[in-house]
Amino acid sequence: MSANGKGQLRVVVLGAAGTIAPAILEDLAASDEVVSVLALDLDGERAAAAATAHGGEKAAARAADARAGLAEQLAGHDVLINTASYRVNLDAMEACLAASCDYIDLGGLYHVTMEQLELNDRFEHAGRLALLGMGSSPGKTNLMAARAVAELGAVDSIDIVAGGHDFNPPGSFSPPYAVQTLIDEVTLKPVVLRDGRPTEIKPLTSGGTVDFGDPIGSAETIYTLHYELVSFGKSFDCAECSFRLSLSPTIEKRLRELAQGGLEDIARAQREAAPPSDETVSIHLIEARGGGRAVRVRSVTNPHVPFRLGGSVVSTAAPAVAAVRLLARGRIDAIGAQFPERCIAPEDLFAEVATRSCEISVQVEELAA
Repeated sequence: MSANGKGQLRVVVLGAAGTIAPAILEDLAASDEVVSVLALDLDGERAAAAATAHGGEKAAARAADARAGLAEQLAGHDVLINTASYRVNLDAMEACLAASCDYIDLGGLYHVTMEQLELNDRFEHAGRLALLGMGSSPGKTNLMAARAVAELGAVDSIDIVAGGHDFNPPGSFSPPYAVQTLIDEVTLKPVVLRDGRPTEIKPLTSGGTVDFGDPIGSAETIYTLHYELVSFGKSFDCAECSFRLSLSPTIEKRLRELAQGGLEDIARAQREAAPPSDETVSIHLIEARGGGRAVRVRSVTNPHVPFRLGGSVVSTAAPAVAAVRLLARGRIDAIGAQFPERCIAPEDLFAEVATRSCEISVQVEELAA
């Protein structure tokens, strides 16, 4: 059976011992469109523990290396959700091509995404889909932007802002997602669109204070390197675009310290990091302008009680698993390497994530002449 059609799908999760994987495994286990789940990770024992704790009767687990033998592990499966480091995205895509399997990831930051697009022709020739960036940001934000642009028609600028808060934080270092990815985001030069051209700015450039609304309120932001700056200019023809991130002062301080250390320090921090509590809230904002109007699309993901997990991890996991369900129902029929806004209807995604404690609102404002 093709994954680009109706039916129950056999799903593989790569990076099953990571921060986001518990919510993905819970969601897949709860999805009628999924018949089985294979949890893979370099650490087979941790993958097995995650599968047992979160995958229900559908899940099995194995040790796997994205750079060696992954295609054999994918044989007989329909779709891979890659939650591992974005550094292995290209390897995972190659394995999917070899195994004739659809591919979904949570984003390739910026530069890796550009390389992933070069595999478009091969995925088209194979009749398979590579859905690039299908987490919260990128992913949900792409469809939020599509909704804003539909309201505006022509668009001049789009700004993306992401923030969150843990209302019961553990006493130790607790990053919202992979430590190395966070360090890359705060140390590599951010890219913004200015006059339609990608422009690098200094790392950790202040993005000012943003009002996220209840329950987070106002928080400081920084510009970071992010995938949307590859996608939005191409998809929406906007001349101005940026991505800003709000991190807790404690996490930002620790990331700065780790950035000055070596790879072993980073690896140790990732191993020892405490997971976020089940009381986190995640908020994403899209602020778009054009044609004398402004549109603000706001996403709030609260803790999802059925999964016993907080909004920060559910916010990223829910769009990826929603895409699996939409594939199974035939609501996504694209092939090739695709951005979410090119192949998913915003209303389809919004309806799916609404069942996972995510509320999305749209506010339109007429600007003074």
